[in-house]
This record gives sequence, C-alpha cells and structure tokens, in this order.
Amino acid sequence: MENSPQLLKPEYEWVEQPLDESIHYIEHGVPSPLIRWHHHKEYELHLVRHTTGKYFVGDHIGTFRPGNLVLVAPDLPHNWISDLGPGESIDMRDQVVHFSVDFLQGLQSQLPELRTLEPMLERARLGVEFYGPRIIKQAQTLFDQLSSTRGLKRLLHFMTLMELLASTDEYRTLSSELHQPLIDKSNLDWLNKAVDYILEHYEGEISLEEVASHMEVSPTYFSKQFKRASGHRFVDFVNRLRVNKAAELLTHSHLPITDICFEVGYNNIANFNRRFLEIKGITPSDYRKSFIYDLGRG
Repeated sequence: MENSPQLLKPEYEWVEQPLDESIHYIEHGVPSPLIRWHHHKEYELHLVRHTTGKYFVGDHIGTFRPGNLVLVAPDLPHNWISDLGPGESIDMRDQVVHFSVDFLQGLQSQLPELRTLEPMLERARLGVEFYGPRIIKQAQTLFDQLSSTRGLKRLLHFMTLMELLASTDEYRTLSSELHQPLIDKSNLDWLNKAVDYILEHYEGEISLEEVASHMEVSPTYFSKQFKRASGHRFVDFVNRLRVNKAAELLTHSHLPITDICFEVGYNNIANFNRRFLEIKGITPSDYRKSFIYDLGRG
C-alpha cells in the first residue's frame, strides 16, 4: 500500500458549485481523480455505496465498507482508498454533498430552527462518522433522492438528511482533539485570498504576475507558495476552473461551444478543446452529448 496520505500535504480542491444550486451533489466511481488526500472550503457529507478499504480524516485512519457515512468540516483533510484488484473498477462508489459555510449561515439567519445543526457542525471539525442500520438506511434513501431530483425538491431532501443526522446519537468523532491541521491558518488565509481573486478574474486574461501583484509578492514567491499551499501549479488551477465552468455551461445552456470557449477565458478553440480533454477525459462536444443522453434516459 502507498505511504499514508497524512505524510503528504493535502491538495486544495476547488468545489465546482453550480450557479443555480445551493448545494453541490456528485457521485463517482473508482478509480477517479477525485480520490486523493485533499481539503476544501466546504463541508462534505460522504457516503460509500460500494467497496471496502481504508479512509483518512485528519489524523484518523479507519476501515470502511458500504454504508460508511462521514461529515467533514471545511479544510479538514480526508481521503478514501478502496481495496481493488489490478485493473478492477467500480462505476459508482461514493455519493457526496458539499455545502458552504455562507449557505448555512444565511439560512440560520433567516430560520433560527436550523441552529439545532450547530452541535453536529462543530463536531465535524474533527470528522463525524454516523452508524446504526436505521440511520444509514434512511440516509441512503435520502442520498438517492438527492441524486434523482433538482431544485427545491433536492434542497428539501438535503435538509431532511441534515435533520436526521443532527438528531441522532449514533455517531463518533474521528480525528483527535490534539490533531494539528497540516495547513496553518496564516497559509490558509493567504491561499483563500489568492483563490478568491482568481475566481473573480479567471474568465479574462489573468496572469500569474497579476495575481502576485494583488498578493503583494514577487511572481517567483507566489508561484512557489501557491503550489505549496494548493497542490496545483497556478496555470493548472486556472485551467481547471475554466474547464469546470465550461462543463457547467455545456450542460446548463444552449450556447455554442465556440462561445463557451471565449466565455471562460480561452482565446482559441484548439487550446480550449485540448485543455477540456486533458481535464475531463472527453471532448466538449461529446461531454454535452453524453449529458443530453443521460437526461433522456432519466
């Protein structure tokens, strides 16, 4: 087995949040580029549906099997590694929901009843594993409803799921109280400031020099520090943001692919097609066709 991911600096993951949704739902199989030691700014609720293996949350190392349900707080590193044979793959291993601190705080400011979630969210800074056959069965049903619905119905299923987990006493915290985050607060604040600026400007002609100037450091220092803090080279991070935005436009708009290319910050279609293929493993046109096909089957 590979060295424990806890010996490695976790990669920063930018969560692709659709503009028309308050929560971010994904499901993926294994192998997948999403399976790595990483952290992000959002809460993550993670349900394993297939395979067994080891999982890592902060300084916790445990074994998982189908029904493993874990909530992690923002910037708590985590990963799940399945035990698979050579060449073996699984189409769908995980169902995952991401939701932001701002989303929850906005809801709580208008709906004081949601403050009952706070003890669970506080525990999530160490990672929380839920257990018990009844809880897991209900959670699996709600995750499947999240998968098959959109809009307000999906949001209502999510709130039902959160209420279910917040009201159970069948849970345990994972990482130790003595766990020291691998990313200290000053570096995290620095990274978040840089990422926020990139998010505001990546659809234009953004450059490393421009962001370094905004951060009031030299381009050389910025390049090294950004790679160290995020796990990505600056240019790779910007390309990933642009391709993720393009994927959203391909599936949620009727814009021609050429228009999408320029909309997300590329200045020629060949480079756009190449970057999209590198990151998504499929061309933009085939990506759009596959989405339409999946909708047709539903």
